[in-house]
Amino acid sequence: MIYISDFREGMNVSGVYLCKSKSILLSKAGKEYASLNLIDKSGKIDAKIWDLNSPGIGDFEVLDYIDIQADVITFNGSKQLNVKRARIAREGEYIESDYLPSSEYDIEKMYELLLKFIKSIKNVYLNKLLQEFFVEDSEFIASFKYSSAARTIHHGFIGGLLEHTLGLTNLCNYLSKAYPIINRDLLITSAILHDIGKIKELSKFPANDYTDEGQLLGHIVIGYSMIMEKAKNIKDFPEDILNQLGHCILSHHGELEYGSPKKPVLVEAMALSLADNLDAKMETMKELLDKASFGSEWLGYNKMFETNIRRTTIQDEEWSNRIKTSDL
Repeated sequence: MIYISDFREGMNVSGVYLCKSKSILLSKAGKEYASLNLIDKSGKIDAKIWDLNSPGIGDFEVLDYIDIQADVITFNGSKQLNVKRARIAREGEYIESDYLPSSEYDIEKMYELLLKFIKSIKNVYLNKLLQEFFVEDSEFIASFKYSSAARTIHHGFIGGLLEHTLGLTNLCNYLSKAYPIINRDLLITSAILHDIGKIKELSKFPANDYTDEGQLLGHIVIGYSMIMEKAKNIKDFPEDILNQLGHCILSHHGELEYGSPKKPVLVEAMALSLADNLDAKMETMKELLDKASFGSEWLGYNKMFETNIRRTTIQDEEWSNRIKTSDL
């Protein structure tokens, strides 16, 4: 099969891909068409079926593996498929592991790095709380390692939650050194725990969709409740430390309109919110650039950033080598 990441404008592709979403919409002329999101382990791509009544278009639903024939085009700076034929793939025509997008980094190596941060926490109560989750709770560990950090926006792949958490923790570690007023133990603990609610907010792959609990409560409230429950197992956990940690978790989206029930009032909460926003937006930008057609400079308007996105064209040997050898 040809992986989505290898698609180039002008190619005619055929193969089996997982239908992540499907919507029936109306064109400006009033004609129905299908808008799809197709994925494999290398990425995702928007696809359109303009003629639903074509004899080459069979019936299929979301999360079906579909065998397609399509042309690769560019629309608003991004690759898109114009699907000519589509049918449900037969058993034996695909291998499920080819359709589960995963972090480009080694999951076990990332987890080892996260454990090193946990070991560096000097406050005995915060350290014990982290140990309760990331060392002693095998069910939590298994879910955390392989969960995504989002449904679609950023780090929406297996290991995405771990990758985002480690990236954020690295940023917070830097901030704690750059700004001595920050309590490092509180900030690092908050960074590691800030999104743990997502293991319950989002279902496992390939669905990776919101659960009922996620829809009703959201990961911030879920995560806060998980932390409070674990803290009950730790004798004499100081209430003031627990309240300040809880505040960092509840306020990490920064604004009430972004889903946080509280705005940051602690310097650690402010640092966490800013670092979380930075890591999420930089990953989103990376994914946009990876998805864009080869050679494109202007990538079109992006709703999240509320502006047109452009690829950097200033390159030198040092910059190119740094991109090629970048690591966590």
